[in-house]
Amino acid sequence: MHCRILTFIFFAAIFPLRAETEIKNVLFLIADDLKASVLGCYGDEVCATPHIDALAGESMVFERAYCQGTWCAPSRESLMHSRYAGDRGPTLGKYLIDNGFYSARVGKIFHMRVPGDIIAGTDGQDVIHTWTERFNCQGREAHTPGLYRLLNQNIETRALENRQSTKMPFRMFASVEADGDGSAQPDWKAAEKTVELLRKHGKSERPFFIATGFVRPHYPSVAPAVYFEDYPISKIKAPHVPEGDWDDMPKVATTGSTSQFFGIDQYPDNIKQMWSDYYATVTFMDMQLGKVMAELDRQGLRDTTLVIFTSDHGYHLGEHHFWQKSRFHEEVTRVPFLVSAPGFETGRTMSLVELMDIYPTACDLLGLEIPATVQGQSLRPVLQDPGAAVREAAFSLDRRKGQSIRTERWAYMRYKDGSEELYDMVADPGQFANLAGSVEAAGRKAELEKMLKEKVALAVE
Repeated sequence: MHCRILTFIFFAAIFPLRAETEIKNVLFLIADDLKASVLGCYGDEVCATPHIDALAGESMVFERAYCQGTWCAPSRESLMHSRYAGDRGPTLGKYLIDNGFYSARVGKIFHMRVPGDIIAGTDGQDVIHTWTERFNCQGREAHTPGLYRLLNQNIETRALENRQSTKMPFRMFASVEADGDGSAQPDWKAAEKTVELLRKHGKSERPFFIATGFVRPHYPSVAPAVYFEDYPISKIKAPHVPEGDWDDMPKVATTGSTSQFFGIDQYPDNIKQMWSDYYATVTFMDMQLGKVMAELDRQGLRDTTLVIFTSDHGYHLGEHHFWQKSRFHEEVTRVPFLVSAPGFETGRTMSLVELMDIYPTACDLLGLEIPATVQGQSLRPVLQDPGAAVREAAFSLDRRKGQSIRTERWAYMRYKDGSEELYDMVADPGQFANLAGSVEAAGRKAELEKMLKEKVALAVE
């Protein structure tokens, strides 16, 4: 008897990190331009996201997850290669194929132009060897029949002519309350195809990696009309922007996609309508995710499937009078990140993580060696203990503009012209008081500069 106990203790000491349930498959779900703060599981009290919230209840919810690229193409390349920049090494899908997996892409994983590639049904910047099979999901986008709005121009019409679309300057302010049940929408088609693949491959001896990319809430904000009914602008509170908010920001930080540049500042109610339309498409996307998760349950795959949900980056909807992405402020760099790993902890964690950590985490939980080219960290320690940490800072970069680093308390941004922003995220979570020129914060800024230089060195490695 004593020998058995000692044997058990011996093996427990050697294999303390082994999960109780064997993880065989990976289901990777990614939204497009989804800011963490609009989800119920991240505190939003207006937007209905019941299926994402249900998944959050069965996941480790990462409160401080950050993208590495601040717009679609570099972010998606980064997370699929687990590199700060560039395409060195095998993609996650290719590596899993090489280890015996079936690998499928449904919708947008690598960069696709939205709406351009969605309307055309083309592959965008897809990396073909990543997949055993791949499936595009077409839609008419702003050309969808229904009530069309162009909010920065205060236009509302059902006419199909003269709608802002591919490569047009105001396409990001377009929305459509679409006729029909949504079955013609790309995210509906993505959910249906994923369900089909789960039915086909779920019982196979060959493990699967299915990556499904939803295109909402990326502009144009298109969803069936019924989804807009729950979000009248009377329920919407526009972001507070203090007078003189830009006074202490570098000029490079306040150029580009702003309310004043596009003219939506002339229509305050339309800023609220942008939120309403964004919420509607988030809820529609959430419903499609729910179909996928329901099928995973029906096929009895939850106990053997690692489920990861995230977005490529966040989004500005008028905060600081900014719109879209490609900035270093919290609304862009912070992303929703849920990891449902059978046999591991559920709950919430404040541990700092990067989207690059998806690749090594999947490998680790599947029992695969992590490739040498991978720069991310396995999140296994955090999945076992929400109080654990795998890094002291998260890094984001834009080769055109500069870089940023986020620690537990501080957000530091450095632009290519040498200008800076520094925010105390405890005292000033809205990022309204730039402390980069503060004498009191000089020591802290020097520490962050050093950390940033180390990250930049890794990005060019």
